Parts: sequence; C-alpha cells; structure tokens
Amino acid sequence: MQRCARERRVFFVEEPTFDEEQPQLSVERIDENLFVVVPRLPRETPAEAVPRLLEAALGKLSDDLQIEAPIGWYYTPMALDWTSKLKTSLVVYDCMDQLSAFNGAPPRLREREIELLQRADLVFTGGTSLYEEKRRHHSNVHAFPSSVDAAHFRAARERREDPADQLPIARPRLGFYGVIDERLDLVLLDGMARARPDWQLVMVGPVVKIDPSTLPRLPNIHYLGQKDYRDLPAYLAGWDVAIMPFAENEATRYISPTKTLEYLAGGRPVVSTPIHDVVHPYGDQGLVEIARRDGFVRAVERALASGFGPLATRVDELLASTSWDETWSRMSRLIQRELP
Repeated sequence: MQRCARERRVFFVEEPTFDEEQPQLSVERIDENLFVVVPRLPRETPAEAVPRLLEAALGKLSDDLQIEAPIGWYYTPMALDWTSKLKTSLVVYDCMDQLSAFNGAPPRLREREIELLQRADLVFTGGTSLYEEKRRHHSNVHAFPSSVDAAHFRAARERREDPADQLPIARPRLGFYGVIDERLDLVLLDGMARARPDWQLVMVGPVVKIDPSTLPRLPNIHYLGQKDYRDLPAYLAGWDVAIMPFAENEATRYISPTKTLEYLAGGRPVVSTPIHDVVHPYGDQGLVEIARRDGFVRAVERALASGFGPLATRVDELLASTSWDETWSRMSRLIQRELP
C-alpha cells in the first residue's frame, strides 16, 4: 500500500475498536498519500448495528475527503457487510490467506467470499497454492508470492548487539517470529525442546486465538512477545537457524509465509515443515531444509552444521530477482488495464 500511495490516495481501513462513547473515525496520515483509518465505536455496540455504523462512517469519510469512484481493495470478504453502497470504479480481492480455515472464522465468511469473488474485477493471491484454489472460482486471478524488503533484513548479516531480552539466551539459538496461533505445531516445538535441551528456542510474536496455557513451557523455550517490524533484523541476527515449525492442518494448507525470504535475506539457514509454498520453490531449490515432525531435529542439526555460507550466492541471486516494487508494478499494470 505504501507503493500504491505513490500513484493515488490510499485509505487503509482497519477493523473497528470498541472503546468510545460515540462513534468516530480516527484518521492518521502515514505518508503524503497514505492514511490509516480506524473506526471507533461505543463499547456496548450490538453486533447487528456494527455494519450500519461502519457504512455511515465510510460515507462521511468519502464526503469529507471527496473520495470519488475509488478502487475497492478487499483483504477480507467480511468488509462487504459495510461497503455494499460504495460506488467503486474497480474491485480487487487481495486474498492473502484462506481465512475460512482459521480458528474463530465467522460462519458467514465462506458465503461472503463467494459474493466477493462474483463482484471482483481482479483477484490477487499471496501464493501459488491459493492461486490454484481461487482460479477455479474466478477468471481473472493472478499469483503474487511474497517478496521481501531485502535491504531491511540483510542488515541481520552484520554483527550487531543482541536486543536486551535476547542477550541472556545461550547458543545455539533456533528462532521464529510471527503470530503464534493454531498454525504452529506445538507438539513439534515441545518435542524438539525436550530432545535437545542444549538448543534454545526463541519465539518472537503475539499469542493469538489459542490459550497461552497450551504453549509448551520448558527452560529452553523463550517467548519474547510481539516486536516492531523495524526490530526484527536485530533478533534474526542473533539466531543460528531460523525455523518454521508449522502444523500440517487446514489452517496451513494455503499459507505462503513471507518470513521465508526474510530469513534467507537475513543470512540464516532455514528449516520448515512441508508447507506447499515453501517446498515449492525453496525446498526444491535446496534453499530451505524441509522436514516433518519426526525428522525436524535431524534437519536442524544439518542446518547448524552447514550454516548459511553454502547458500549465500544462490540466495542473493534469488533476492535480486524479486522486490515489492516489482510486485506493485505488476499489480498496477493489471489495475490500469481493468479500469474503465
């Protein structure tokens, strides 16, 4: 969206919060043409009243800021509940995940996605497995696997001081950053920590949608909480191996982890469970060790032994061929082609 804002105004509308006495909109200017909009609703707002209030707030925003014939860019089909009256010039469905497979997904999500696919002029998917799924339902689907801000994460290859909460943790360190939820294999995490008590597992990220009491609690597993994007390279720099211990379930069937390229850009060997969009292409190219639960410890041992050095040249060639600028450029051309 930062790149989109180089061409047009962008209003990024967040989920509503319920923390005010009266409905209001918080509009924060992030960049010259980029605004983050947060609807703030009364604490006791009934669920059935939320779409009406959001629709009214969006209408007022459009009037106040003279937003005419906007491109409707949807990350979630549930936003249709309060944007049905929006007079768009184009509808883009940017499908980053199979949201209906996640814990706590609204029962109406599948129905709403069918409706959004019918309305959409363009569908973008965050990976090839999602592309294969969505192109069965729409004639204009385009895959955009995750790219990477290579310069940001390449900073992790330089020697730097550990963040204060990571500094006391012994080595070797196996690290993960991201949301800690039903997509992680907690049995694998527990088994790995028990099998190799000398390894330190560093888990960076918020615990979401699962009971924190279900997390394995062992002396060599360290939960450091959510960190700012700008601080991630500093944590990554202090790891010996980056891990992606995802469960093999419905919630991970279509994921395409952005962190794969970020870990590689940061100069870390990577070990992952067999997630489709990681196996193809990164496992196929020998850039990521792929292992199921019963072979994960051995795969980490191999990664620790070999390090990143043998991968560096091929990783850098891969990074040179992808960027978010190129991703947006391709998206923008598709959008221009579809605009009336």
